[in-house]
Amino acid sequence: MEEDEFFGEKAFQRYCAEFIKHSQQIGDGWDWRTSKDCSEGYMCKTHFQIKSGTTMSHPGTSTYVQMCLPMEDALELPQDDFEVTETTAATEVIKYEYHVLYSCSYQVPVLYFRASLLDGRPLALTDIWEGVHDCYKTRLQQGPWDTITQQEHPILGQPFFVLHPCKTSEFMTPVLKNSRKINRNINYITSWLSIVGPVVGLNLPLSYAGATSRDE
Repeated sequence: MEEDEFFGEKAFQRYCAEFIKHSQQIGDGWDWRTSKDCSEGYMCKTHFQIKSGTTMSHPGTSTYVQMCLPMEDALELPQDDFEVTETTAATEVIKYEYHVLYSCSYQVPVLYFRASLLDGRPLALTDIWEGVHDCYKTRLQQGPWDTITQQEHPILGQPFFVLHPCKTSEFMTPVLKNSRKINRNINYITSWLSIVGPVVGLNLPLSYAGATSRDE
């Protein structure tokens, strides 16, 4: 099947089903949820990150470092990696909920997410923006509020942050054209999420790409 920059909801659900199948095989935590009030569904995952309040030794560096790792891996990181100036540091665990929905307007997937501390206090949009990795900030600096905004979840009706999909077809077009050029089948969700996910601390294991190749 030839990939397209735009696709229907049935194709979206098929891509998600393939993605979730591999997620279940490797224990990555993605699943599919549906609403009682409508036939629409979405792909979701809950993820925990460590936010450290340790003071950094480099001048001008943020007063915290957000480690986009599984909790057990983050806790094992040696302090020397961050050149810590204090022997003790207060840490906070942030709970992220990632939801992948289909946009009928743009005919592409959309990443919704929300973040909160374990006591239930939600993070503000400014906190989310501060947590964006430095390697993405330069590219997004001209319009952070246009890139990450807060909207009502179209199925749950609750406030969520969202990565706006207006540029999705633009950056996915060369990816899809290249896959056709080399005659390689790809999963749209896998390719798209590997591009937009890291902006908000969501990283995909490399095995997803291998799974797509084996499914050809």
